[in-house]
Amino acid sequence: MGKNSNQHAPVSSPNEIEWEMRPGGMLIQKRHDDVGGFASREPIINITVSHGPSRHEVHVPADSTFGDLKNALAQKTGLDPKDQRLLFRGKEKEDEEHLHMAGVKDRSKILLLEDPASKERKLEEIGKNNEIGKASGAVAEVRAEVDQLSERVAALEVAVHGGTKVADKEFLILTELLMKQLLKLDSIEAEGEAKLQRKSEVRRVQNLVETLDNLKARNSNPNSNSSNAVSVTTKWETFDSGVGSLTAPPPSSSTKITQDWEQFD
Repeated sequence: MGKNSNQHAPVSSPNEIEWEMRPGGMLIQKRHDDVGGFASREPIINITVSHGPSRHEVHVPADSTFGDLKNALAQKTGLDPKDQRLLFRGKEKEDEEHLHMAGVKDRSKILLLEDPASKERKLEEIGKNNEIGKASGAVAEVRAEVDQLSERVAALEVAVHGGTKVADKEFLILTELLMKQLLKLDSIEAEGEAKLQRKSEVRRVQNLVETLDNLKARNSNPNSNSSNAVSVTTKWETFDSGVGSLTAPPPSSSTKITQDWEQFD
């Protein structure tokens, strides 16, 4: 009997060459990776990218786009892809252009420039951060002085509540020193975190001044209790910058005394 008629039927070989069409109409041999049999990208090429005084060696697949190259460079330079400009043979390349279509080969050299707008943004950010740091430092200096004044206010509070008679000038001197710190805070131009720090310190100084007002009133009337003691109202104005300023009320309206046998309307 003759041989099986299927003996010469074409059989697919695992080593059979497969072809694929690449961008630009180029027909090349399809490559397979070691896992799963999926087609891999083009062979890896080495590109030298000049960025100012620096040189970067970048390894990318040959069929990568200039956008892919920017992403790879972002990891090496820290420069965001959108802030990069890539020039090859004197011409700037668009992100969607393929390297091999532009003529980029292994060991080709490409120039990387930073977008001017990006440089301006960075300079503005650096300047802003410097201003914030400077403002924070100024607020910290005021805070240190207020810390010392706060200790003196606390000492007066202990003395007054303990029944010790304190000279009125002690309250006036401390109030004046605190007001000077408030004026310093008002002169500080601050943004962001520094502005919040300044606002917090302004509120702290205002509270200390009001505490002194209440202590002074109690010191003048040591026998009065909290229900009918001297009531001191501190009025605050606001500067254009939002920092509070103390305006001392006239003597006739700053103190209201209520006796048990008489009640004002």
